[in-house]
Amino acid sequence: MADEQQFIENGLQRAQIDEFFTEELDRAGYGGMDIAKTPMGTQIVLKAEKPGMVIGKGGKNIRKITTTLTEEFGMDDPQVDVQEVDEPDLNARIVADRLANALERGWYFRKAGHTTIDRIMEAGALGAEIVLSGKVTGARSRVEKFNRGYIKHNGEPAQDVVDEGQGVAVMKLGTIGVTVKIIPPGATLPDDFAIHEDVEFEPVEQAVVDADDDESVEELLAGEPEEAAPGDDEEVEVPDEDPAEAIDEEIVEEVIEEETGDDADGDDADDESAADDADDADESADADDGDADGDSVADEDLDEDVAEEAADLVEEMEDGDDADDKEEDN
Repeated sequence: MADEQQFIENGLQRAQIDEFFTEELDRAGYGGMDIAKTPMGTQIVLKAEKPGMVIGKGGKNIRKITTTLTEEFGMDDPQVDVQEVDEPDLNARIVADRLANALERGWYFRKAGHTTIDRIMEAGALGAEIVLSGKVTGARSRVEKFNRGYIKHNGEPAQDVVDEGQGVAVMKLGTIGVTVKIIPPGATLPDDFAIHEDVEFEPVEQAVVDADDDESVEELLAGEPEEAAPGDDEEVEVPDEDPAEAIDEEIVEEVIEEETGDDADGDDADDESAADDADDADESADADDGDADGDSVADEDLDEDVAEEAADLVEEMEDGDDADDKEEDN
């Protein structure tokens, strides 16, 4: 048989054995089992709230369970050990069976849920969750949850730390599934941390500096800066002129040399163009002189007209004053 098939067979066998113990040890408070294979056979540890009822009178129930495991499940030499559960309120399997029995006896689901989860928290659990799924109060199924404290739903802590148990309540309207999750007290979670007070620790040794060898920072700041030793820094020549101006003068000289060519043809052409420019300048100067003379004549004519108008106005005003004096005398 392949390994994958062997894993499936072992898981199926474990589920069937767990279902058998649930039905057989219902009244004894069955709280789960652990199966381990040893060289001597198969070791089975049963957890129960009432170990006496599991063993029976004279070990009758234990012998019956051992025979059933050998004949029906094909286990070789099963060795059954019964352990009592120290705190039944912290065992998820026992709590789920209790809650299912309370619902079957007619307890209202909300009262039963709150009462059960309160007992779990009073037992010292870090967190708990109860989920009721099914036809709780009517013909339509629904899900009711009761939460207290801190609970993990996924990841490695949900598999290793959280104790989970299921139960079934058979009602008139239908079955109700009961799921209980409990984080027991003292469980170590990945996000836990602790602060230790009054912890003794070794003091850190600090290096001692000799006062004779090294000066303090204040003395160094107060003293004058030491002069640099000769030969430490290379002498740097600083130019008298600005390098940018020297570069500009060189570029201007190159441009002038390019514009003033040394060929004879170029010189003749420059002379002719210079003569033409001189003639044009003379003509423009004459025209400017003519315009200036005309402007000066026009200005003189305007001044004479303004003077005549001013004299006429003065005469009119004097005539008017004389006429007024005559009227006053009359």
